[in-house]
Amino acid sequence: MNTNIDKIAIVRLSALGDIINSAVVVQFIKEHYPNAAIEWITEELFAEALKPLKELQNVHTVNLKALKKQKSVALLMQNIKKLRTLGEYDIIIDMQGLIKSAVVARLIGKNTHGFDKDSTRESLAALFYKSSSHIAYSENVIKRNCYVVGDALGFEITDAMLLTKKAVFAITQEFSLTAAKKNVAFVIGASWESKIYPKEQIVKICNALDAACYIIWGNEKEKHDAEWICARSENAILAPAMDLETLISFISHMNLLIGNDTGPTHIAWAQNIASITLLGPTNRRMIYETPNNIAIESPSEVNIMKINKNDFSIGEIPYETVLKKAKELLE
Repeated sequence: MNTNIDKIAIVRLSALGDIINSAVVVQFIKEHYPNAAIEWITEELFAEALKPLKELQNVHTVNLKALKKQKSVALLMQNIKKLRTLGEYDIIIDMQGLIKSAVVARLIGKNTHGFDKDSTRESLAALFYKSSSHIAYSENVIKRNCYVVGDALGFEITDAMLLTKKAVFAITQEFSLTAAKKNVAFVIGASWESKIYPKEQIVKICNALDAACYIIWGNEKEKHDAEWICARSENAILAPAMDLETLISFISHMNLLIGNDTGPTHIAWAQNIASITLLGPTNRRMIYETPNNIAIESPSEVNIMKINKNDFSIGEIPYETVLKKAKELLE
């Protein structure tokens, strides 16, 4: 282990679920390097989710999504200048393994570490690293995150450490929830339509649970679907509009979360809250299963190297299967 590490940069630009799943590494870094300053570079859109990660010294942002849309030379130079002036780091770890994240890491400094060419979908990213780690792309995403960080810093993050982890994010807000019943959150949205479990099935689950069922939404379409569910179940409650920091605290107050493979669902695992993740076009690789955090997969075959966004098999998961697991976890 290199005991001379005082300042660490983590590059994980997107997306929300990946940021949530990778943030667990920070507590383990602090255990081994308690005096090190840890800074995170992410897309501006997701910076808010890192606010409750109190072990971070700073969160720096780039705006590559806007750059992709606008194709502005001025915005490109602005982002480059910002990265060039972040200061000196003892090590810069790219946890994303894409060309864009590797370029960001290299613009920050020379002492970069990431996945080797056989461990990522964009093998050219490895050209930008001073050192690299090998771990199969098919391996569980949380284990990949932990391995590349541990390998870079000279320690191992084990399954035992993950199973006994502290809640990743600080709870910054309190909520007055239903005290007489268990509180269950449902995450009904996702980035792709094929990841979304049918709202008709959610109504059946809500009606069969003796619980307060909070329906979380993130945009107007999801709000419309949430209201549709609430109109058809006396147990369903429309969750309030929430920013990412508030959402983390809200989910941290739940007894159980049921949701699609998307960022808000992964918050439950990060916060040691029981959860059921429903998987259609993706598979168990996307979550870290524990006795309290389980996945239910559709019957379809999933090729992680070429995800089929037209695979709507998530709707084939029987609501009775979800309900049975929910009752077990609530007990």
